[in-house]
This record gives sequence, C-alpha cells and structure tokens, in this order.
Amino acid sequence: MNPTRRTVLLAGAAAALVPSLPATAAPRAAAATRPYASYWYPDSLPSGGPGPGITWRSLKSWRAETDPDLAFNASSVPLAARFTPAPANATARAGQARIQSLVSFGPTASNPSQGSATADYYALTHWAYIDELVFWGGSSGEGLILAPNAPVVDAAHRHGVPVLGNVFLPPVAYGGQLRWTRDLVQKDAAGRHPLAERLVAVAEAHGFDGWFVNAETGGGDTALGADMLSFLRELKSRAAAKGQRVTWYDAMTVNGTVSWQGALNGQNEPFFRTSDDMFVDFRWSADSLVSSASRAEQLGRSRHELWAGVDVEAGGWNSTVRWDAIVPADRAHIASIGLYRPEWTRNHLPADRRGPADFHGADDRFWTGRSLDPTRPDGTDNWRAPAVSVADRSTVTSVPFASTFNTGHGLRWYEDGRVTSDAPWNHLGLQDRLPSRRWAVHTEGGRPAVTFDFEDAWRGGNSVLVAGALTAPAVVDLYATRLPLIADTVVELTHRTDSGPVRVELAVATAEPGTPGGTPPYTYVPVTSGGTWRTSTVRLTGLTGTIRAIGVRLTSADGKPVRWRLGAVAVRTAPRTPAAPSGLHVSAASGGDLRFAWNPAPGAVRHYTLHRLLTDGTRRFLGGTCQRAFFVAGQKPEQGERAARFELRAVGELYTSSAPVTLIHPW
Repeated sequence: MNPTRRTVLLAGAAAALVPSLPATAAPRAAAATRPYASYWYPDSLPSGGPGPGITWRSLKSWRAETDPDLAFNASSVPLAARFTPAPANATARAGQARIQSLVSFGPTASNPSQGSATADYYALTHWAYIDELVFWGGSSGEGLILAPNAPVVDAAHRHGVPVLGNVFLPPVAYGGQLRWTRDLVQKDAAGRHPLAERLVAVAEAHGFDGWFVNAETGGGDTALGADMLSFLRELKSRAAAKGQRVTWYDAMTVNGTVSWQGALNGQNEPFFRTSDDMFVDFRWSADSLVSSASRAEQLGRSRHELWAGVDVEAGGWNSTVRWDAIVPADRAHIASIGLYRPEWTRNHLPADRRGPADFHGADDRFWTGRSLDPTRPDGTDNWRAPAVSVADRSTVTSVPFASTFNTGHGLRWYEDGRVTSDAPWNHLGLQDRLPSRRWAVHTEGGRPAVTFDFEDAWRGGNSVLVAGALTAPAVVDLYATRLPLIADTVVELTHRTDSGPVRVELAVATAEPGTPGGTPPYTYVPVTSGGTWRTSTVRLTGLTGTIRAIGVRLTSADGKPVRWRLGAVAVRTAPRTPAAPSGLHVSAASGGDLRFAWNPAPGAVRHYTLHRLLTDGTRRFLGGTCQRAFFVAGQKPEQGERAARFELRAVGELYTSSAPVTLIHPW
C-alpha cells in the first residue's frame, strides 16, 4: 500500500468536513458534547499531547459500561440474509469472486457518530455487489483502532453486508512505533491476549462484525511474529464464538518483519490459516494469484477467501487493472476483489460539483459501468465494473417491505411531499434498502435516464426520476424479491408525473427471466398518475406463489419527453402502526447543544424521528436515527418561546409513525 496518499487524503477529509476543535479529554456523560466514532491506541499513548479535535484513548482500558458515547455508536440493525436472483448479464457470476471494499468515510478523529449537516458525503449505495466492508482509517497521531460508526453498520446490515473495524499499525516512516504492535499482542500472567478479548467486546457492544488486522510496522523479529500469530489465533477463536470475522492484511510475515508478498505463500500462510480470509497486497501478479488460489485450495480453503488488492484511490475507473488475472471472463474466477478506497467517486469531484446527484452519477459509473445499465454492459469499457463480473444480491424477503429510495443524504428533508427541514444532511442509517440493479431498463426504443433526484421527494432526501423521450414502452426493474403472496397482499406506489402524458403500470413477476439480463415475466397492472403526489394501491388478484421482481412500465402516447417520479413502494397486507417509545429526556445540555435519550419502542421499528414543534404549529425535522440516543446542536429560542417543545416518534417498516412522545425543554 502507499501510506502517503492515504495520509494526505485523510488529512484533507478532516479539513474539508469537520471544523477544528480544541483538544479534549475523553467526554464525560454530563457534557453535551457531540459524539464521534470511537478510536483507540492498543494500550500506551504517544508522547506529548493530541492535536486539535483529537482525544487519545487506550483500548485496554475501554469498558462498555463507562463509554458515554456507546448509545450513539451502537448499531441496532441485524445483519440481513441475502439471496442471489438470476444474473443481470451473462458474465456476472454467483459463488465465485466476491468483493471487499476498504472505505474511509471520514477522518479518524471527529468522525460524527450520527451523520452531519452536509450532503457532501460518501453515501455508498451499491451494497448488492459487496461481501465485506472495512471501515478504513487510523493514523499514528490520532489512533490506530477504529470502530465503525452506527449509520454505516446499519445501512450495510440492512443490505446483508458485514462490516469490519480496522486495526492499523502504520509503517515507521509514517509514525508507526513497534511498541504499539507489542501492546496489541501482549499477554497476561495466564498467557492470554487481553487485547483480543477487548476487540471482540468492542465489536459486540457496537454491533459490527469483526476486524481487519493490518500490521505494517517494521522492525520485528521471529518472537514478535510468533506473538502476533498467537494473538490472531485467540482473536479468531473469540470472534468466531460471537459470530464475528477476522481478515488479515498481507504485510507482516511469520518472522515478524514486514514484507508485502502479493501472494499467499509460506511467509504468510499461518496468518491466513488463522483468519477467515486475507487481503493480498497490490504487488500480486497473474502467476502469484494462480499459485495463491492453488495453495488456498490445498489447505481446504476457497480461493475466493483471498482478496486481490485493487487500488482505486487515485484513479477510480481510470485505474489500470489486470482484470483477467482476477476475474477472467472465459474461465473460473481466480480470486476475489479487494477494492481499496472506492470513495474516489466522491473525492475526485471538484468542490463545486459534489452535490449528491453528481456523486451518484459517478458512483453508478464505477459500480455499474459506462452503460449505466447492468443488463447491458459496455464491452468496450476498459473499466470492468463490479456488475460485469459479480452477481448482485438482495435482502427483500419478507412482508411488509417498503422503500422511499432514501440514499442516506440530501439537500432537504421531506415528509409526505413537503419540506420539513431545508438543511442539507447525511445519515446512512436512514438509508432504505435500494434497488440492486441501477438501472436496468428494458425497451425497444430510446433508453430514458433513471437517476436518484434530490430536487424533490416524497419522504427523506430524494426520489427516483425517469426522464427522456419514450419512443417505446420502457420497463424499469426496481427490486429482486422473494416475497410470499397471500390473499390480502397489496403493492403501493407513490408517484407523480412532472411533465408529458405517461401511462404507468405496476410490474410484478412471480418467476425469474429465462436468460441473464432478460425482462422478468411481469404481469402489468395500470395505475393512475397525475401532477401531484398520489399513492396507488394495487391488489395482486389472481397471482400466487412468490413475488420475485417488482418494476414499473412507462408508455408515452406520443413518444415525447416525460418526467415521472417514484417516491415510494410498499408491499404489505394490513397496515401496521408502531408503538411509541418512552422515557424521552435530555441527558445533557450545554446551551443549545442537547443529548437526547429514550427507551426503545416495543416491537419492530425502522428508526426514530425527532422534530421540534414551533409556536406557529409547524414541525421542523431535526434528525432521525436507529439508535435510542441522538445529539442536536445549535438550538435556540424562536418566536419568543420560553421553552422548546420536541417530539419523538417511532417509524415502522411501512413508514407509519407512532404517536409522539413530547418533551418540554426550558431555555
């Protein structure tokens, strides 16, 4: 790896996204400080003092019961089961190469626990191609061990993707100290590794799925190599007992030195055997991957437990990659793909073109390919997008199911088509389960553009916009599903026609298409569309079995351009309203900075929303979270009020809301 680019980029992200803060001690529960994602050194701290906005902490001394920010950082969404529908194209394969994604969502220090007031954020949405996400980061001056923040884990889990925290022991040239490696692998009097137990406890308390271990500090010896192997063995044993995973990075060798192999060989095989999988450093060659795959299989392991590193931090889809060495199109895949820093799709954009629409345009290009349609891959594209080689997956398997296509960031917040906050925002935990094939369009005519649009929405921050001339009927695939059909099942579409007369039909299929990328054998049911938001309820009379695909078909009578929006889709039987939470209170206050906490609502809850009720009767959206605690900043008296009135609601899967729980906070 190249730490120089990584260090510079993290520093740049910190400067761009987070204002400078004074150095502080670990926050106390009584202070209404903004909570941040957790990070630590293994045990001993650097000499001197931390820089602005940085708090130095020791993992060895961490305990869940004394962590004042744990309620803000603990994920609440369980890891969803996935299934693989019929492939989107002839080269996308299931059961072969997988994709690991190493992403830095923000700086190590001062990375907000629950989103922030900007839409300029790496709002990852192409979860359908990812098998493992690593919460990348760490630096010698901030901390070396990172726990993912809750919004990232909640969004990933909703799409069936496990998330790993990161242990980064940096090279000496970039501030790494061998004592931190020794701290990590230290033993107690009984010969156990206390930091292995701490890492597993952190993952369990925070609700994520294990650890990515990257030991790159040079200067070690055979004894240190043996201690690292012993530590990794205990970490893996403890992690497995809790349903967690461990991935090893190809850096330290069994003799304790750092020597990136670019292969699975005798220098790192013991670490691979002790881990669930291994990230093979970027130095790999076609021959080394073939030999690595063979060696893994000789060990009784899958070749696809090796992630071949692909560095896209600097070049994104312009990167030169020897794709046929990893995922050849004409024979079995050799290894899996380890994408290093795909947030290039955000970072490479100019500062004045980092709106959410610009970002998703770039991100779709990266994951789907130049055609922007996974069912029609562009064979002349030098960038072999993940959708070309890896089959997409879905988690839509139970009723009720609903989506407002919320990507987890936006320029405003909408509720029932009305703006209830005009502030930009990001919070991945509010992201919906999103269509896995973006965007698959079946038509004999010109293909309309299908995008996430942030200029209007039914709920959240965006809607789906279909725009262009419809010279022939166009079918847009939305969701691959495995939803059981019973007598009372209905599908609801919330939609609006902005311009151009268009005929709208709900498309529902109870069987797979006959060929990869083919149109599912849909049944089409017309719905009425107009110039205002409306919800059409369709009873699936005459259909039996299992819903396997949901889409829409749009037809223009005159072939002229149309603009049609989709704001929400739901599959349900009887409507359900969640119970209300209880015990809402302000746990700490510093002027207008407030920490809220409450008891969770009984039963299933998608997330909670917090509003402020103003004296003129209007409600202002302050934020939402899947946790049972939330921080708001900068509140102040308005309209002559002497006290602020807040309302908390539980939101169910169908976006029905509970009765509000009200709190009066005097100024």
